[in-house]
Amino acid sequence: MHDRAPIPPETISESRRERKARTRADLLQAALTLLKHNSFGSLSLREVSREAGVVPTAFYRHFASMEELGLALVDESFRTLRQMIRAARTETNPDHVIRSSVEILVHHVHEHRLHFRFVARERFGGVTALRQAIRTEIRLFSSELATDLARFPYLNAWSTEDLQMMAGLIVNTMVSTAEEILDLPADNPEAEEEIVHRVERQLRLVAVAVPSWRTSG
Repeated sequence: MHDRAPIPPETISESRRERKARTRADLLQAALTLLKHNSFGSLSLREVSREAGVVPTAFYRHFASMEELGLALVDESFRTLRQMIRAARTETNPDHVIRSSVEILVHHVHEHRLHFRFVARERFGGVTALRQAIRTEIRLFSSELATDLARFPYLNAWSTEDLQMMAGLIVNTMVSTAEEILDLPADNPEAEEEIVHRVERQLRLVAVAVPSWRTSG
């Protein structure tokens, strides 16, 4: 009878890492599912653990507190969107940038409705740490956009303050657009198209005003 070859330690370790990652993802998804109809502040650790199919003690192997889980949700909600919008901003034609960014945003809202609903609710919600984290992510979004805007004609002569202001206008418009789309019934594509058309016009209006803008004072 041959002895069974020992399993390499790295194989066991990898399997444990995979299980741990899967449980963490299950906890995040469980929280998102419960947040369909609840604010984050009303969730309990036991509810999230039960929804994820794990015992409450297992929760603490992944998150020190519910607040830490909420912050992980904020990070997860923005990370993919930032990567996708960053790809759209490699365009050099402003009109194409606007159209691509709006299309990406709308697609992302549909693909990650639970994330966006969470952000929309908690942006003005009762958990201070999450509210601040969302504002920080939106400011980061604006700062990255301001850096990219400086590549375009006219804008490369603008001050950092003015670039940040314009980026803020664009980002706030897109955040409001995402929230409008979330509130639409699923069977109303005409209303969604109207929103998309309007936001593209709004962003083009901002772009058209660029050559005429002069910093006061």
